[in-house]
Amino acid sequence: MLQKIEGIVLRASSYGETDKIVTIFSRELGKRAAMARGAKKPTSRLSSISQPFTYAYFLVQQGRGMGTLQQGEIIDSMRSIREDIFTTAYASFIMELVDKLIDDESPKPHLFTILQQALQAISEDYDPEAISLFVEWKLLPTAGIYPVLHQCSNCGATDGEFAFSFSQIGFLCHRCFSIDPYLIRLTPSQVKLIRTFYTVPIDQVGKLTLKKETKGFIKKIIRTIYSEQVGIRLKSQGFLDQMDKTPEFYTPKKDPSIEE
Repeated sequence: MLQKIEGIVLRASSYGETDKIVTIFSRELGKRAAMARGAKKPTSRLSSISQPFTYAYFLVQQGRGMGTLQQGEIIDSMRSIREDIFTTAYASFIMELVDKLIDDESPKPHLFTILQQALQAISEDYDPEAISLFVEWKLLPTAGIYPVLHQCSNCGATDGEFAFSFSQIGFLCHRCFSIDPYLIRLTPSQVKLIRTFYTVPIDQVGKLTLKKETKGFIKKIIRTIYSEQVGIRLKSQGFLDQMDKTPEFYTPKKDPSIEE
């Protein structure tokens, strides 16, 4: 059966001398793997549509096993992402996270929209580090984590000073600080920012720019959740950590770390 799907290439791996196995996350069918025969040849019509980050319509011949990629029509090649090591690193991190959290072939249109909007934002020169934080917070429910961020996770209060509690996986108000000695106190702006990451669609955020210290603080919280509560650490995270430690070797196209 020949199927036309709207999808994004999550990854592509070599198979033999000329072929690729392409993993596509599609809006209609979820995550699927397809054989792209001859795609490693520069002259192949499948070469351009089998690149990671590529957003396209794909024609896949689906049989009992792995499908075969027949052809594709590119919607957005996301070429600008691949032209810069900084954007490539964060986009790769996002792709790996999505890939890791999807373990079946069922449709996940909401998750597909998050990924498509994230890649689109990065390709339009939005801060890729900030966009990766949006994706990490928004994918927590996919990982089975539902943080309480609209009120105190203990008493339900919506006013006062707040802190983040890893034991409660959410906010605690100042009245309930005593129940978690390891909580992380937050400023009102940090509370608002975390809520924005979790609830506001990426395409409605606008040009949000943040200081490096702000992103680092929020990053420690979300990465701890994934490490301790979800139990995953991504290979691409190691490269991002290396970029943070030696920024002099990794210069983005422009400095996004300017807070409005």
